[in-house]
Amino acid sequence: MFDEGLKTSLWVSAEIRRCDGIFLPMTVMHRGDGDRGLVMIKQYIAGQGCIIHSRKRDMSGKLVWHCPLGDAPVPERDADDYITRQRGYDEDLWVLEVDDPKGQYAPMFI
Repeated sequence: MFDEGLKTSLWVSAEIRRCDGIFLPMTVMHRGDGDRGLVMIKQYIAGQGCIIHSRKRDMSGKLVWHCPLGDAPVPERDADDYITRQRGYDEDLWVLEVDDPKGQYAPMFI
């Protein structure tokens, strides 16, 4: 379970290590604020496109994952354009990319 007081940089390191353990390469495309930056993950699924995972607060104020472009893969260009726009709004945003040929990735629960 993700502790909201946990530094983002530590969570990112743990998620990269978790992906290494399930043989899914994950890279940091943009390093944000190490303490409190939000995280966006681009999941590239070979031959299908990309799914964007982002954190937001639900109605109770708890951080949850959602897919702002939908649950179905979108063209990589659309995903990259969305990430670029979001980085324009939030320079502290972390952007991770996971190469997931079988579409099995799901972000660590928060």
